[in-house]
Amino acid sequence: MKMSARALRMQRHHKRMSQVSKLSLVSLMDIFTILVFFLMMNASEVQVLQTHKSVQLPQSSAEAAAQETLLLMVNDRDILLQGQKLASVEQVLASATSTIEALDKELRYQASRSPDLTEQQQVQGRAITIMGDKAIPYQLLRAIMQTCAAAGYTNIALAVEQVDNTTPLEVSQ
Repeated sequence: MKMSARALRMQRHHKRMSQVSKLSLVSLMDIFTILVFFLMMNASEVQVLQTHKSVQLPQSSAEAAAQETLLLMVNDRDILLQGQKLASVEQVLASATSTIEALDKELRYQASRSPDLTEQQQVQGRAITIMGDKAIPYQLLRAIMQTCAAAGYTNIALAVEQVDNTTPLEVSQ
């Protein structure tokens, strides 16, 4: 039996569409390689410290980028070192001593775990970043900084929220 022109056309169309399509991986690999290099080059410029919602950082026009160091977080209730609660703010403010014993003990433990310091690090001291809420009392901040210095962490950095340098900071009176 002779097939109609329409049937022949449909048969050719189905034969053409039943073939498996080919995927060119070379161009996809090029795109992903470029994307990886782009992300690697741009990721080194910005460093973001993970903040907790209970800590509201003060604003500043800081020029220097943050370095990866030991992170001490202070909010209105707790003092946390690397996410581990060490003491409550109420207890520290109520105590008569100028150092925080639990913090001192943990800092000395962290110092014993870290490798030996280079000459430059010995001159500067061990590094620590204090991420403190902007509403914490100065007495608490002073006790924390004295404890850090007593434990050998004299290279102290205070974490701030960076604001744009083009706009002036608001001064509250």
